[in-house]
Amino acid sequence: MQATRQAILDYLKTTGQATVDELAEVLGLTTVTVRHHLDILRGEGLIGEPLIRHRNAGGRPQYVFALTEQASAHFPKGYDDLAAKVLAEVQTHDPRLVNVIFEGVAARLSAEAPRPVAGESFRRRLDRAVRFLNARGYVARWEKTPEGYVVHTCNCPYESLAGAHPELCNMDLTLIGNLMGVVPQRVSRVADGATSCAYLFREETGR
Repeated sequence: MQATRQAILDYLKTTGQATVDELAEVLGLTTVTVRHHLDILRGEGLIGEPLIRHRNAGGRPQYVFALTEQASAHFPKGYDDLAAKVLAEVQTHDPRLVNVIFEGVAARLSAEAPRPVAGESFRRRLDRAVRFLNARGYVARWEKTPEGYVVHTCNCPYESLAGAHPELCNMDLTLIGNLMGVVPQRVSRVADGATSCAYLFREETGR
């Protein structure tokens, strides 16, 4: 995020709303420059359409700008740290419970995927699984190899946690198996330094 636009977002996060003149004064910019940045932020869906704010003492109404819900992604979040602490706490009580939890999470995730179509080919099933994974940030693809079909996930959405919690890797293995209806063999992991987590479906499973 460009520094001036982030400063605008930060100010609106603090105040709730502001006019062009207020932003120009606080940031030490001209109103023309502020409007330019606001137009970009509006185009990105981070700031909503201007709203009219009437003056108490009369006079011309002012237009104020405020953040959209989408702008929330541009502020620090503590999800990873919170998740790590929750997992550590669960493990202190019953380490086996962590695996049970992630198996349940994998089942919930795969339940959101479109249902297989009767007579659907294995390749169509792969396409459907990859689309589902990509919608959740996995940067997935599949390829045909001499050994069978390999699904690659090049991004781990839980990368900051996976090193200390291999249960997350097992969750992804379960998820992909659920999506395909066949349990794959994991042949590489991003957590081990590979460029992707790779899951092999042997040739006979794809027929």
